[in-house]
Amino acid sequence: MIESFVVVVRAIIAFFTLLIFTRILGKQQISQLSFFDYITGITIGSIAATLTTDLTSRAWPHWVGLFLWTLLVFIFQWITLKGRNIAKYIDGEPAIVILKGKIMEDTLKKTRYRAADLLKLLRSKDVFEISEVEYAVLETSGELSILKKAESLPLTPKDIGLLTSYKGISRELIYDGKVMEQNLNYIGKDEKWLLNQIRSNGFGSFDEVFLVLIDESNKLFIDGYRDSRNEKEPKTLE
Repeated sequence: MIESFVVVVRAIIAFFTLLIFTRILGKQQISQLSFFDYITGITIGSIAATLTTDLTSRAWPHWVGLFLWTLLVFIFQWITLKGRNIAKYIDGEPAIVILKGKIMEDTLKKTRYRAADLLKLLRSKDVFEISEVEYAVLETSGELSILKKAESLPLTPKDIGLLTSYKGISRELIYDGKVMEQNLNYIGKDEKWLLNQIRSNGFGSFDEVFLVLIDESNKLFIDGYRDSRNEKEPKTLE
């Protein structure tokens, strides 16, 4: 019973310590990981796990180790921000693996990538013809960035001189059955108006609606809890 209580206390300490340290290190640690971030993330997580469950040793040394690892990562982040050459050594550099439709075999060997790995990454980007690629860059996180040749790019409204309306960001008017009063006031409408809108789409009350969005062109998107309900197309407000 006492050991269980100790585990609970140490788990709470480890959780909030990791939470605080992660906030200090910033979003870089939770985005696409470089090799350095991957190693430090595993190590810090392992120390936190040991801090939680290893009851044969004192908690204090584990916490000190967790703090020191976090401090070292913070220092290295600061150094890499100040020194470009050091950043190259720690995180590596992006590598061009396809240039004007041609595979750079030497680059693949240096990055220890097989042709099969490259083809897999290309397919994940909806590219099935290498000849369509102008540049393919292997990022330090392992992601593949692709620039297609001009003739292989999809046609856009701008290419044919077609003007499109501004979409903007949609605002939530109802979320999980609850009316978002602030957003409703922002567009100059009230709950009576909103209720009329959802009733015209076959809903009897706010409780039946999971989500209502309105965009800059005043189009409503309404989604109810019952997916089998036949909902109308988004409409423009009068």
